[in-house]
Amino acid sequence: MITIVEANSPKLLKDFVKFPFDLYKNHPYWVPPLISEELETFDKTKNPAFTTAEATFYLAYRENKIVGRIAAIINWNEVNDQNKKKVRFGWWETIDDVEVTKALLEKVKELGEQNQLEHIEGPMGFSNLDKVGVVTEGFDEIGSMITWYNYPYYKEHLELLGFVKEKEYHENKFPFSNVKPEFFFRVQEMIKKRYQLTPINFTKTKDIMPYVDEMFDLFNKSYSSLSSFVAITDIQKEYFKKKYISFINPEYIKFIVDKDHKIIAFSIVMPSFSEALQKANGRLFPLGFYHLLKAKKNSKEVLFYLIGVDPEYQNKGVTAVIFNEYYECFKTKGIESCVRTPELADNYAIQNIWKHFDPVVFRKRCTYIKNL
Repeated sequence: MITIVEANSPKLLKDFVKFPFDLYKNHPYWVPPLISEELETFDKTKNPAFTTAEATFYLAYRENKIVGRIAAIINWNEVNDQNKKKVRFGWWETIDDVEVTKALLEKVKELGEQNQLEHIEGPMGFSNLDKVGVVTEGFDEIGSMITWYNYPYYKEHLELLGFVKEKEYHENKFPFSNVKPEFFFRVQEMIKKRYQLTPINFTKTKDIMPYVDEMFDLFNKSYSSLSSFVAITDIQKEYFKKKYISFINPEYIKFIVDKDHKIIAFSIVMPSFSEALQKANGRLFPLGFYHLLKAKKNSKEVLFYLIGVDPEYQNKGVTAVIFNEYYECFKTKGIESCVRTPELADNYAIQNIWKHFDPVVFRKRCTYIKNL
């Protein structure tokens, strides 16, 4: 018999966070999150996502042992402002038993029906900066700190329960040796002169902070046309600023400004922390912090996390300026591999940006949807 319990106490939330550590124990491709970071994400007093969203966390038990978990989420900005009558599910993990998945998703369904919503979609988090999607191809590649990993049976569970694919995301990679500066060096010089653009590089995190709010405004503006997009609020900007910016090498954040010093493009790249997080196994202490700092300094793989261009400057070659700045930086650091984190498969504009680097799709993931 399967019993579903709401994780509504500190102990149960900790059990919720730690369940995947048992499910994927010694798995070579699963990347564990930091337990403290996950707990903060689910803390209504700390995560500003709860100002515009609600979430309930559930654990599934069989014979007093945890066999699954799920978060049922409503993003009220999405429901009220975009008229998308959707209840989300995220942070879903389960043993290979479709009955466990069915029981967990039933709780998500209940939340949707209680609020007169029309369909369920997931897995996804609160916002576009959260993790997204069930892995459907590419199970033999290591995950990252900004993606979920899962066993192949996850998609089978969803399809058995009548869910269908909604959005597909691709992850790509290419060796740094594929980057040929002759493709963009001359172009970027011409673009800078034509539009009076200037790249801004950083060596200290404190120098980035005055630009971050404007960067998130541009993020909202440049991604607003995508079907899955929900804008980041002002209070979320402050949260992400503290949570992410200090974690990233300052030289991996690039801004392009116009003659009035207005940001018209940005890019954020992260060193790969995958192996460091595996060694940390969810904890910063005693050695987790050391492994993360070592990766931040020495990782030879980078992840292109976000890139945004003002719609007024899209398709005008501005990304050539960004790539030129990264080329010099990566060459100095001896970067060997570049990874693009999940991008919508139908986002052809972003795919066109990377075509000269001959990227290879190494993993696919999808969200799944079902009408209530």
